Amino acid sequence: MDSITRRDSLAIGAGALATAGIGGRTAQAAIPVADVAPPKQPIEAGASLRVLRPSKFVDPDEVVFRANTQKFTAATGVPVRVDFVGWEDLRPQTAVTANTGAGPDIVVGWPNDPHLYYEKLLDMSELANYLGKKYGGWYFLAEKYGKRWKTNDWIAIPMGGTTGPCVYRESWVHEAGFDKIPNDLGQFLKLCQNLKKNGHPVGFALGNAVGDANGYCNWLLWAHNSFMIDEKGQVAINRKETIEALKYAKALYETFIPGTMSWGDPSNNKAYVAEEISLTQNGVSIYYQVKNDPKSAHIAADTNHAPMPFGLAGKDPSSALVLNAMVFKHTKFPNAAKEYLRFMMEAEQYDPWLTQCLGYWAQPLKAYAKSAVWTMDPKIAVYSDGCGHEYWEGYKGPINAAAGAVSANYVNVHMFAAVSAGQATPEEAMKEAERQAKRYYKA
Repeated sequence: MDSITRRDSLAIGAGALATAGIGGRTAQAAIPVADVAPPKQPIEAGASLRVLRPSKFVDPDEVVFRANTQKFTAATGVPVRVDFVGWEDLRPQTAVTANTGAGPDIVVGWPNDPHLYYEKLLDMSELANYLGKKYGGWYFLAEKYGKRWKTNDWIAIPMGGTTGPCVYRESWVHEAGFDKIPNDLGQFLKLCQNLKKNGHPVGFALGNAVGDANGYCNWLLWAHNSFMIDEKGQVAINRKETIEALKYAKALYETFIPGTMSWGDPSNNKAYVAEEISLTQNGVSIYYQVKNDPKSAHIAADTNHAPMPFGLAGKDPSSALVLNAMVFKHTKFPNAAKEYLRFMMEAEQYDPWLTQCLGYWAQPLKAYAKSAVWTMDPKIAVYSDGCGHEYWEGYKGPINAAAGAVSANYVNVHMFAAVSAGQATPEEAMKEAERQAKRYYKA
């Protein structure tokens, strides 16, 4: 929890707010910006805010976020309390907020969450259009998740996206007979089999892990040219491509370290840092941890990143776990809430956050592609276009409440876990996933 008290109450307008923050001229000089007047959102007298967001996986995510929030308080006199909660706890707490009409003014939630509760959210179109014009436009996924489906109505402000490319030990991959991560599914399986034979198993989450398990299982599906929902919004998981994906997942699971069925989001980080696994799928948090720990310097030097195999997809079959900030209608201070989000997205605040997180959250606005973070270490370049990926939760269908529910209830994850663990045949697991998904799409 972060309780920030009122400091240096200043009666300044939106224009002055835009120039305040961490990093100052350095960040502003590095990021190309257009001369666009900010929205007129006079902050309400006596305003205070409460923000709910996911806990950090790299320390600066919280440290710089808090510092930026303190800058906002110093500039406006608005006290802001920020509560950081576990990734698996964020969705249940968001649901309580939405259903009770009480609690945080702002929830920095997961990609589909605003689409579950759009009727209870403030319209963010004016702010989103301002940010887009000033910072070179929004990336593909930011628009997909920020706007209500097939409208130009913004219901959230995407703040960043973390992706899950392959994180691997270079020397062990070389020992397994490969110069790099292959783009072919069969060769990737062979690599993982060789790693296991050499005493260096791999590991992918198959528990209820918001980021890692959903990311891994979506990759399995999309890399085989399958999908849960079709363009018409109909459940379409029952297809031969799904069966092939499930068979592949079963074979790949044989190369895993034991225990992945119960892995949460931190689990593969711990296993990799302990040198128990050679390869996984993750955000930059693993690399950040080993790079900043002298005891793990040898791991950092031997770690690299690459896209997961494209397989049959023809393009990167992955998405990004997008931080999607929404303002609930129950807030007593809507202008203050919108100004807070604007302030946090301005270059003076956003670029230091992006840079000091080592790119853990890839930018949703295109101007931030010029951030120094993407040239300071070539090993993290693979993360730079995370919000530009062209797959989303519920692909190929609409982003709506049903898509959010399927993701939040791990329908795809449970399907792959059941087959991988030998608890169901591919046909049985696929039919159960179809049944579960249809429950949400009929609601």
